[in-house]
Amino acid sequence: MIKGYKSWPLSILLMAGTAMPALAEATKPAAAPVAANPILDPWTGPYDGVPPWDKVKPADFPAAFDSAMKQTKAEFEAILTNPAPVTFDNTIKASELSGESVNRLFAIWGVHSSNLSNPEIRKIQAEWEPKISAFFNELQLDARWFQRVQYLHQERDNLGLDKAQMRLLERTYDGLVRNGALLNAEQKAKLIGIETEISKKFSEFQNKVLADEETYILLTDPADVSGLPESFVASLRAAAESKGKQGWAVANTRSAIQPFLENSPRRDLREKVWRAFVMRGDNGDANDTNATIAEILKLRQQRAELLGFKTHAHYRMADTMAKDPEKAMDLMMKVWPAAVARVKEEVADMQAIADKEKAGITIEPWDYRYYAEKVRKAKYDLDQNELKPYFQLDNMVSAMFDAAGRLYGMSFTENTGTVPVFEPEVRTFEVKRDGKVIGLFYLDNFARPGKRSGAWMTTYRSQNRLTGDNDIVLASNNNNFVKGAGGKPTLISIDDASTLFHEFGHAIHYLNYDITWPGLGNTPRDFVEFPSQVNENWLLTPYILNTYAKHAETGEPIPAALVEKIKASDTFNQGFATVEYLSSAILDMMLHNRSEPVTDPRAFEKEALAKIGMPKEMVMRHRLPQFNHLFADDGYSAGYYSYLWSETMDADTWAAFTEKGDVWDKETAERFRSMLLSTGNESDRIEAYRAFRGRDPDVKYIMKKRGFPVPGETQK
Repeated sequence: MIKGYKSWPLSILLMAGTAMPALAEATKPAAAPVAANPILDPWTGPYDGVPPWDKVKPADFPAAFDSAMKQTKAEFEAILTNPAPVTFDNTIKASELSGESVNRLFAIWGVHSSNLSNPEIRKIQAEWEPKISAFFNELQLDARWFQRVQYLHQERDNLGLDKAQMRLLERTYDGLVRNGALLNAEQKAKLIGIETEISKKFSEFQNKVLADEETYILLTDPADVSGLPESFVASLRAAAESKGKQGWAVANTRSAIQPFLENSPRRDLREKVWRAFVMRGDNGDANDTNATIAEILKLRQQRAELLGFKTHAHYRMADTMAKDPEKAMDLMMKVWPAAVARVKEEVADMQAIADKEKAGITIEPWDYRYYAEKVRKAKYDLDQNELKPYFQLDNMVSAMFDAAGRLYGMSFTENTGTVPVFEPEVRTFEVKRDGKVIGLFYLDNFARPGKRSGAWMTTYRSQNRLTGDNDIVLASNNNNFVKGAGGKPTLISIDDASTLFHEFGHAIHYLNYDITWPGLGNTPRDFVEFPSQVNENWLLTPYILNTYAKHAETGEPIPAALVEKIKASDTFNQGFATVEYLSSAILDMMLHNRSEPVTDPRAFEKEALAKIGMPKEMVMRHRLPQFNHLFADDGYSAGYYSYLWSETMDADTWAAFTEKGDVWDKETAERFRSMLLSTGNESDRIEAYRAFRGRDPDVKYIMKKRGFPVPGETQK
């Protein structure tokens, strides 16, 4: 997942590639003096400046927000009142060249609200994010700004623009129109009010879910942790100790719940931790999110209709590759039936084992992961706990760096301790290609209180050639792995290793940028996940496994026989994985592709899942009450399908490598890098893909990748 700023309208962030339309440095008036504030100061130090994490105090944010808005307003007024004739340079280019101080502010704030949240941050968030949303909406909807852009758009064929400039101008104009520039004053005021309310609800939702995720289940009887891997038990003990408790604490986060469900023979405890996890935000208490969701849905539909769109889905998808909600739904429903059919087969396999063991049960959702591991062992003689010692986190980090070097000529040299970090366990790495420094990479791997769940990538500074001083990218990956206790290596599952490679794929994407205009650095939502999903493919290649999958205690490389078992089980449990994700994506689209907003999310979820035939032995990967992708911001709303859309391109791209007979083929990797990774959004992304592959992506490759029948092909 790629993380963006969430509470102010996405249109503001994307319309010109900066946080707001502002003034070019060359014509910027002297700003009013403001009190010293390290959050707003230019970054100093190596790598063209780095975030001053060691100087930032949460108490400084309110003053920083206030100063930044005043400065932005002054710069914006200067651009709008410029008496010179309107030109591309004094309007679009001026906007592109500035906004750096606000971008720095948002980068630092994003880390505090996502990685370092606490009551003080949440209070600031609740107070200021709605103000920020309203402020930038007012800028975006200023009629004088649109008049300048509209004039340039009308004269665009006479301005002598190159292709990139033309695309930037057209995207800026289209974004303004799409987001309300043609509304009258009364309508604009209404839109600003809606956006401000949505911003409040986003913060409310996120904080409620985070509060539930900060709860834990304390186990006190040694029998409660019997059957769990030793390293996992140690991590649970360390978690309890960190809370001043005796025993073993199972945090209410995926990184703790999933291995518990996979390994615990205690069915009563599996059900207990499963229910705690799936009921986040849905307990009828102060942290219940259902009413908040209903408010967000109502406001989203009001906004969509005000902007001239049939539904929120049509509004959100207007600037995507898919364009139309029905097109996205069509892709999902091509895959859904095969996934459900596979789940039925998987459940039958699990039930057979349970019956053979005389367990006297019918498979329930809290049994799925546990019995799936038994099936894996029975079918492939493969035990996840047998694999884990070979997947040391540090080794997998080295593996992903090596893969990037072999494919794209990049090198990563650790320099932890030479630049400030926001948390002591964050590691940093200098990134080079062809001997030139191109980036600094921050790696925040471990779960902790105040850090939101999941995994994501973000950039603190992105590349562009416009100013001449933005060549060094500052990128970060953020994970929630459970740290090995007592100084022992952190061992991760194959799924966790895939997540590691996935998020690193996002970083590779941005580290490879070679674009001129910041405003062409934001790709469509259904393209964003494509580079990251492609990068997952190299994890289980023979070279990576043979080189980096070494036993944590003996140092021995993973046995060839075990590698063969991994390959043989490549499509194992794909029914579960696909249905878990796809049910969330389908409900997202059903929820937002309707003109009558849902008022009872809990009832809607139940009815919608029944309608599509959700297997009773499973739940969605993200139930609506905790679906941060949808309700902590607008980013993935009516857009969660994008993972499948991107994976369709990913599977087709992987076929381009395998067809060469060498998945490390440098010519294919360079074409992929130069045509798809480095170009940002300088051209239509589907056209760029067609140039790379010679055609549109073929859905058959994703069906094959997941081990599903391909329509029209004879199954072996």
